[in-house]
Amino acid sequence: QQRQLGVVQQRQRVYQELAQAFGPRGIPTMMMENALPQLEAETNRLLGRLSGHQMHVRFVTQRPKKLDSQKSIGTLDIFIADAQGTRPYETYSGGEAFRVNFALRLALARLLAQRSGLALELLIIDEGFASQDEAGCDRLIAAINAIASDFSCILTVTHLPHLRQAFPARIDVMKTEQGSQLALSF
Repeated sequence: QQRQLGVVQQRQRVYQELAQAFGPRGIPTMMMENALPQLEAETNRLLGRLSGHQMHVRFVTQRPKKLDSQKSIGTLDIFIADAQGTRPYETYSGGEAFRVNFALRLALARLLAQRSGLALELLIIDEGFASQDEAGCDRLIAAINAIASDFSCILTVTHLPHLRQAFPARIDVMKTEQGSQLALSF
């Protein structure tokens, strides 16, 4: 029985260590906290291009507990700032929110590709441009062109003539009575 007790106690220690390693302050949290500075920097680099360097994001992973300001809790808060200061995501216009989302998604895709050892060859941007005013569209076009060399192919899907005309190689789809027709432009 003493031997069995020793085996059970050893297993319990192993399980406690595993619970701690994969718990709230364990390996997943450490991995996230190590990746966030790179994700934040890449997001801000892209967002700077998209917003004329008027917007930036900041990730915060610790917040003081309300009752005891000496202790903190783990969180992931994303603060967005522009010329008016830092304000909640919900207060940004559709175009501004799209730029933040686009920069964050592209930065995350790049980070994941880099960490997996793969190249990010294809970028597909499906709609979303309707929320942009003409200046916002121009910044998106400039940003897409600026990152074009990073990809083998960038495919944008849009119904906006201004955006369609910005890219020399296009596949235009037109609905006709005979069905959809394709026209290639190079």
